[in-house]
Amino acid sequence: MSNPAKPSVFIENLTFDEIQVGDTATLSQTLTPQDIQLFAIMSGDVNPAHVDPEYADSSMFREVIAHGMWSGSLISTVLGTQLPGPGTIYVDQTLHFLRPVTLNDTVTVTLRCMEKFVHNQHLVFDCVCTNQDGLEVIRGTAEVKAPSEKIKRPRITMPEITFSDRLMRYNRLIGMTKDLAAIPMSVAHPCDSESLKGALMARDEGLILPVLVGPEARIRSVAEQLELSLHDCRIIDTPHSHASADIAVKLAREGEVEAMMKGSLHTDELMNAIIDKEKGLRTARRISHVFLMDVPTYPRLLMITDAAINIEPTLECKADIVQNAIDLAHMLNIGEPKVALLAAVETINPKMRATLEAAALCKMADRGQIKGGLLDGPLAFDNAVSLVAAKTKGIRSTVAGQADILVVPDIESGNMLAKQLEYLANALSAGVVLGARVPIVLTSRADTAETRSISCAIAVVMAHARRKQLQNP
Repeated sequence: MSNPAKPSVFIENLTFDEIQVGDTATLSQTLTPQDIQLFAIMSGDVNPAHVDPEYADSSMFREVIAHGMWSGSLISTVLGTQLPGPGTIYVDQTLHFLRPVTLNDTVTVTLRCMEKFVHNQHLVFDCVCTNQDGLEVIRGTAEVKAPSEKIKRPRITMPEITFSDRLMRYNRLIGMTKDLAAIPMSVAHPCDSESLKGALMARDEGLILPVLVGPEARIRSVAEQLELSLHDCRIIDTPHSHASADIAVKLAREGEVEAMMKGSLHTDELMNAIIDKEKGLRTARRISHVFLMDVPTYPRLLMITDAAINIEPTLECKADIVQNAIDLAHMLNIGEPKVALLAAVETINPKMRATLEAAALCKMADRGQIKGGLLDGPLAFDNAVSLVAAKTKGIRSTVAGQADILVVPDIESGNMLAKQLEYLANALSAGVVLGARVPIVLTSRADTAETRSISCAIAVVMAHARRKQLQNP
């Protein structure tokens, strides 16, 4: 007879006396990339055939394959949870691996009791694993000591596992520049380890041709200490950080570079040079900043603006801030970005300026004063990023729960939000300045070289979009 289905809330065994020769049990599981990663983490088996797609493409099987024992472990699952179930003791296992299991294959394990030994209460099972095409993947036998006492226990709900593959997410963001040529970029005062490493990492990724502007002796000293090569780097010697900012901006203004990057100087120093009315990089548009964030628990890229430049923007400033962010979203192939105008509440309150300005910005979008995006607000943060929260509060909106852009009321709330996501939610972030003549990479001095490199990738996308705009005005 076949093993009867058990209630999902319990795990119940079959004792030696209850099991007959010919009894069977089955289990099916579909292989996901997360299964491979988790098995590799648990076992330490990082054979590139399993975890390195580039290597796997050139291997015997031409694609990533599962660890052989992933399928084998499903046999153990059936033995320990179904037939015989809790109280089973593994004695022996033989396995013959007949063909590989690849991503999205569904493996079905079938166990059939072949022999019973009364003297020691051992059972021998025939074990067969097949794929979705009915082809055998594994064949073997298992010998176990069966339980003699009946056991019925509540099925334990295991904790959820969240994968945070920073390298994969980093490569995905860098991949936005695929087929785009490197751009010349001035780097203002790269005189500490992370700012110099960030510029050189971006160079090595094929993103930028660095023009390092700062005290040459200090730059070379940092490079020497870190054993970094300065090949393909042009260095412009300056006496101090103020001069570094001025010259880096001048290079951008005169068209010698297509983008800028902040080094180890203070943001105020760089921004003062950028917004200078005569020598800076201002346009008719208000200059603003965007954090572009890849948050592991959110299904799309998230832009937060403005969290670095405009302290307490007016309604007029916010209109430019929103338009800048929408324009960037278009460059990143987000056709009609959803823009959530954040406040503490989702209703209009005359005592809360953020709610009034959110409503005004929505009406400006209705009248065509802001173009290219879907705006809604005021929205509280939970309503902006959670469909469940929005539904619970009865909010009907095409933006709520699935925002691409979060427009914050002021720099304090925005800065705290962005850094909370980075440091508490393991978000990857990029920081760029919008609304200037060229894209400007602007990150915190505490940010890593990885963050700076990702920010350079965004600047490269922007610079190439600007090229097209100049060619086809």
